[in-house]
Amino acid sequence: MKFSTRLKADLTLLFVTLLWGSAFAVLRQAVEPGLVFYLNALRLLLGGALLIPISRWQKEKIEKSLIAPVMLTGAALFVGVALQMIGLSLTTAGNAGFLTSLYVVFVPFLLWARWGEKPSPLLLVAVALAVVGGFLLSTAGAYRISAGDLWVAVSAIFWALHVVLIGRFAGKIPSIAYAAGQFFVAGLLSLLVAFVRETPSQAGLISLLPSIVYTGIFSIAAGFTLQVYAQRHTPSGDAALILSLEAVFAAFFGWLLIGETLLPIQLLGCALILVGVLLSQAKELKSRGVP
Repeated sequence: MKFSTRLKADLTLLFVTLLWGSAFAVLRQAVEPGLVFYLNALRLLLGGALLIPISRWQKEKIEKSLIAPVMLTGAALFVGVALQMIGLSLTTAGNAGFLTSLYVVFVPFLLWARWGEKPSPLLLVAVALAVVGGFLLSTAGAYRISAGDLWVAVSAIFWALHVVLIGRFAGKIPSIAYAAGQFFVAGLLSLLVAFVRETPSQAGLISLLPSIVYTGIFSIAAGFTLQVYAQRHTPSGDAALILSLEAVFAAFFGWLLIGETLLPIQLLGCALILVGVLLSQAKELKSRGVP
């Protein structure tokens, strides 16, 4: 069976969730309340800088009329990652993982409210399975409200907006330039806030370097750029559902890299998310002759 362009894009998004999941485990150990914006700024700017030579080599250009969408996407990325990291420094990783996954719910309804794209019943069932699975995986069924939960919950709205914006404009803007542009917008905004609000020590910044390098290369430069490419071919609602697998990979890498445990109820959560993602792929797989 040959893979269609859509299936290739979906598999690319699956790989993106692997990159993001591994980065989540790294960031759990690095994030501190007083260094959130410096951490975000440096890894975002590193990711953007790595893409400049590639974009120039491909002779990409962004039309003036499309600069505003790039800036808007970067602003959504800035707010989403900032609120998420602030919340992560104040709540448990499990709560943060579940609340971030709520963008899976917000994406279909943003599309419906703004562009009249009504979600299919199958997609709604898949989203419900993914949300329940995310809850079981991230909290082991025992949710406790903490101070950072509101920050992370609001960040999910901006992550949903980020997914929707990329879905609307990825086909109109060169992929590498689009990715680099949003990184620089989000990175510079993060740096501006860092200068105003944070006073890090030299030792504190040095301690962030491994996380900055790893996430700047793999999560930012590679992950978000591949997301832009893939969302040229995958509808935003389905893309959000596939990206919810980030929670599964985050749990796996948390177990592998930092010794976190996975209870049976959390494995059930992983299974529900996977079933939800497979449901979202049912129509495409059937069209390719897969029973």
